Amino acid sequence: MSKLNLIATATFGLEAVVAQELKSLGYEDITVENAKVSFTGDEESLCRTNIMLRTADRIRLKVGEFKATTFDELFEKTKALPWPEIIPANAEFPVDGKSIKSTLFSISDCQAIVKKAVVESMKKKYKTQWFEEKGPLYKIEVALLKDIATLTIDTSGPGLHKRGYRELTSTAPLRETLAAALVLLSKWYPDTTLIDPLCGSGTIPIEAALIGQNIAPGINREFVSDRWPNIPKSVWKKVREEARDNVRKLKLDIIGTDIDGPSIKLARINAAKFNLEQDIHFQQLPLSDFSSQKKYGKIISNPPYGERLGNLPEVEKLYKEMGKVFSRLDTWSYYILTSHEKFETLFGKKASKKRKLYNGKIKVDYYQYFGPRPPRKQS
Repeated sequence: MSKLNLIATATFGLEAVVAQELKSLGYEDITVENAKVSFTGDEESLCRTNIMLRTADRIRLKVGEFKATTFDELFEKTKALPWPEIIPANAEFPVDGKSIKSTLFSISDCQAIVKKAVVESMKKKYKTQWFEEKGPLYKIEVALLKDIATLTIDTSGPGLHKRGYRELTSTAPLRETLAAALVLLSKWYPDTTLIDPLCGSGTIPIEAALIGQNIAPGINREFVSDRWPNIPKSVWKKVREEARDNVRKLKLDIIGTDIDGPSIKLARINAAKFNLEQDIHFQQLPLSDFSSQKKYGKIISNPPYGERLGNLPEVEKLYKEMGKVFSRLDTWSYYILTSHEKFETLFGKKASKKRKLYNGKIKVDYYQYFGPRPPRKQS
């Protein structure tokens, strides 16, 4: 595997954020599409993007792409791809599938045909009729969109939101990748105060601290491709050392508060998994008591949405209270994620900008309120 075609999958609405991350890592041959960003690289790129990307869902290795409107076409074109160059003889290689607006709509049939085609391709190379599939995992996906079949192999394993600090969660947790995106979209700088006054188990403050200290989110975890024999262990070691060398030692002013004591306790436990205890101050505090002496700063928050009808009046009351409390900090910027369509009315102020995103399967808006720009610090 020298030149590789790679795909960073992304939640709808975050594709441009993922593309910007890739550019920051030095990748230039980038194509942005719905829910994915394609780029070219090598084995090192595969390792680096798994370890360092904050907002991508996973990294997939693209094996081939072609038009297929019949099962015969799908079989023959899949069989012609270089599977034996990628998948070793002892590998486990299950096939997942999805089909959208395509002639071949039966996912189970497409999966079976792709599996058979890969087996036939590998039989020829490895001179065997049977594969035990007891070795490393190479999970194949056949994705059909408007009759175009894209064949990929997952390199990540568990999704990239699995940083390793949040085995335990409070209710309705925000996915780590989306939390990181909220911080990046706010254009927060590490020398600025950042507060989440409804922080729950601390995901937004923790992701902000990881960004502030430039700690790679995947630095402490393993990926399925860690076990692939065709990627030398030395490559993984080199990229992990690079990630460790990139860590900064800055003084951060990040605060997470919440009325719920057990959530704050959990937030502290989560932060400690990345040794961020000195970077984030967590405190049990009702929203009504929230304030700050700082002249400038950013509030980033993911309050409850009231998805359950019984909770709606309580949530709407919370949004009104947020409007009153945040108005005291009239020189601050604040960024709020919610699915409630009347948020601005309840909050009492129209957002400077709105961005459509998805929190899981829930369609949400990211309401951005821009405060005045702080004066430049004298050097």
